[in-house]
Amino acid sequence: MIETSGPAKASSVLLAVGGVLALAPFTPAAAALVGGVVLAVSLGNPLQEQTRTWTHRLLPLAVVGLGADMNLRVVARAGLHGLGYTALSITLVLALGWGLARLLKVERDAGLLISVGTAICGGSAIAAVAPVLRARAHETSVALATVFLLNAVALVVFPPLGHLTHLSQEAFGLWAALAIHDTSSVVGAGLAYGPRALEVATTVKLARALWIVPLTLLIGWWVARRGEAGPEAPPVRQPWFIAGFLAVAALVTFVPILHTAGQLVAVAARRVLVLTLFLIGAGLSREALRAVGFRPFLQGLLLWLLVGSLGLGAVKLGLLTVG
Repeated sequence: MIETSGPAKASSVLLAVGGVLALAPFTPAAAALVGGVVLAVSLGNPLQEQTRTWTHRLLPLAVVGLGADMNLRVVARAGLHGLGYTALSITLVLALGWGLARLLKVERDAGLLISVGTAICGGSAIAAVAPVLRARAHETSVALATVFLLNAVALVVFPPLGHLTHLSQEAFGLWAALAIHDTSSVVGAGLAYGPRALEVATTVKLARALWIVPLTLLIGWWVARRGEAGPEAPPVRQPWFIAGFLAVAALVTFVPILHTAGQLVAVAARRVLVLTLFLIGAGLSREALRAVGFRPFLQGLLLWLLVGSLGLGAVKLGLLTVG
């Protein structure tokens, strides 16, 4: 039953008002996320379950809708062009994460989940790998909370850092896709930086997210070999929104008459994304903050700083470019 106390009522009203404001065209993505976090941490969110449900529903739909303003040829070129360094960077991040986890004495599975979330696409990768890894509930919670907190920070600090380091929109989009965990925060940061940054960030991140499937299968094979999981292990959660994004992009690319309608869909999708970011912020709880132990969080923070610094250096030096 939902609480009916004064603070709970006030929080519910503010949650509704914040959701409406998030849909307004004048509300930036970062403000929506920060507003949600402030509301959740200060007054609490009596609608946590509903907030979480709508977040899971709206984020994939927003990403699919963004495909209506994308050129499939650009998406394919980004995926193929970055095939080599994507594989290399994922391997490097996993190796660095393993080393940091060993150094900081982080539980094995929690450390691996944090590394996987950093290497590919945050919460989606963790959600896919956790059941195959047979991770315990607290390990999954710690990994998700760590990635979530760093995502919130990234969405706020990355656009100013991009301007400070004089990154072009293309360079920023590439850097954001490599260094920010979740697709939602990558797209939100790209949206804040500019239209070309949004396009590059989205295409590169989604191409990178495709690696969830082979990596999860590889981890499943590793778990089976170490004798800790059998054939009854839960199935991998497939990132279906990637297929939806590609399908919508294909329609707009190869059926020119749909181009104008596609732009309208993309505008609506951007507002839905901002609403989703508000809900993500509102989904942060004091319990989640307390759940993040110092050592796992330190592992996630150090790994994120390393990935962000190396990625920024590679982009500035021209070692990584958009095809």
